[in-house]
Amino acid sequence: MLSKRSQPAQKTVSAPPEQAGPRHVAIIMDGNGRWAQKKGKIRTFGHKAGVESVRSVVRFARQTGIQSLTLFAFSSENWKRPEEEVSVLMELFNLVLNSEVKRLHKNDVRLKVIGDVSAFDDKLKAKIRKAEEMTANNSALVLNIAANYGGRWDIAHAAQTLAKQVQDNLLAPEQIDEDKLGQYISTAELPELDLLIRTGGERRISNFLLWQCAYAELYFTDVLWPDFTEQVFQVAVDDYNVRQRRFGLTGEQVSVSQR
Repeated sequence: MLSKRSQPAQKTVSAPPEQAGPRHVAIIMDGNGRWAQKKGKIRTFGHKAGVESVRSVVRFARQTGIQSLTLFAFSSENWKRPEEEVSVLMELFNLVLNSEVKRLHKNDVRLKVIGDVSAFDDKLKAKIRKAEEMTANNSALVLNIAANYGGRWDIAHAAQTLAKQVQDNLLAPEQIDEDKLGQYISTAELPELDLLIRTGGERRISNFLLWQCAYAELYFTDVLWPDFTEQVFQVAVDDYNVRQRRFGLTGEQVSVSQR
């Protein structure tokens, strides 16, 4: 099960600040419902239209050398939405797993689902396992789908795992530090998050990748998710590329380190 990480993941070494281009990009795919309402349609129409944008960003990421792409598909708070909308989102998740996994596999994309999948029915959990197994050895891009995911859940789950190790006398409390906790965060085996994009005009991260966002660059756009094209993605990456990432240093220190 994805929610039971009993063994620490191998930590990928972070890219130096001077490396050009993001290695790990995450996107909060917001605005589907408003996009549909503007067209006089029900909200769920927008969720279905947003699938094409998912295809576009995966294609862009693979073609431009992004190593990891994490998409916020369904948050732990989304269960509170109207029952009909939740039902359509679950149905859409099932359909995408059925229709897209072979395409991803053909294009050397590895699929991972992060989040508490225990809340899903057995049929959906089986599809997730099958998709992950089929694509496990692919290396062109890691596509992470955050489903029933929350940043606080992610941190709490990592803490619970370490607490169990302390309880079993496998770990002393004083051995727990940021690096140790980070080994059990759901994206631990991936590059550090470089860029977080949110579509739809809102200016918040909505409990998404809280741990990972510590030094990520944030980019907000008014573009609604179904209208998010490869060209809009490129604008976000271009904006990232001209920023100076300081990681707690001064601008002068970063400039000296890059000489």
